[in-house]
Amino acid sequence: MAVGHAPPPPAPLAPDMSLIPDVESLTPARRSGRRPVVPRWLRRTVGPLLLLLAWQVSSATGLLAPDVLASPGTIARSAAELVADGTLPTAMGVSLRRVAAGLLLGGAVGVTLALLSGLSRLGEDLIDATVQMLRTVPWVGLIPLLIIWLGIGEAPKVALIALGTAFHLYLNVYAGIRGVDSQLVEAGQSLGLGRWGLVRHVVLPGALPGAMTGLRYALATAWLALVFGESINADAGIGFLMNQAREFFRTDVIVVCLVVYAFLGLLADAVVRTLERLLLQWRPTFTGQ
Repeated sequence: MAVGHAPPPPAPLAPDMSLIPDVESLTPARRSGRRPVVPRWLRRTVGPLLLLLAWQVSSATGLLAPDVLASPGTIARSAAELVADGTLPTAMGVSLRRVAAGLLLGGAVGVTLALLSGLSRLGEDLIDATVQMLRTVPWVGLIPLLIIWLGIGEAPKVALIALGTAFHLYLNVYAGIRGVDSQLVEAGQSLGLGRWGLVRHVVLPGALPGAMTGLRYALATAWLALVFGESINADAGIGFLMNQAREFFRTDVIVVCLVVYAFLGLLADAVVRTLERLLLQWRPTFTGQ
């Protein structure tokens, strides 16, 4: 009996092209022109420029009296005069020295207390309750005592700035230490790290974001404390210029000093942001969409 050949497989059916949607119909129509990309720095300047323009228009039309608030043009001329005769640079130098001294002193005290309290339960029992009690006392209300204790020289001004900054650094560094993930500590122990190895390689790097936040708050408070501190029989500094201008109703000079305060605050914040980028490169963050 002869073996027959197997029938050939059926040919594949050709797809019905009428059932396949047109790719071009599903593709959204492209715009003929691209929207121009405006630089971010330019967008951020729109709001301040509009405010400045409204201010100038209000002053020029008489809606804003000069004895209430000087016009931007008058303030610019006053700032140029203060810079030309050296008054403003000298005052800025004096104020910066006071802020730097107070910040270093307050930072050293606050960070040291935070380390002692955060790394040790005994330190927490001895330190934390006292610090939490003292931080509720308005540090501005201590000005009379500081004058009695330290006189009317530079010491009470620096001490007031140190008091205003120490508590911010203490709270944020302490919270950063106690907020370190316990699993990271266990992982470090499994790798053979001792107590000081854990502190150096795990706890302190984990507390660094909190320390940067505390430093930012401390800088903002330092400028606020400087305003109050330079009202204590000061004979130099930005606060002294403001007090002197207040006596003569020089709103232009007062606004110049306020702008200088704002500029120095922005400069200090930019320094902290730079430190964050350098020291916290390991931490991915959300930058917005």
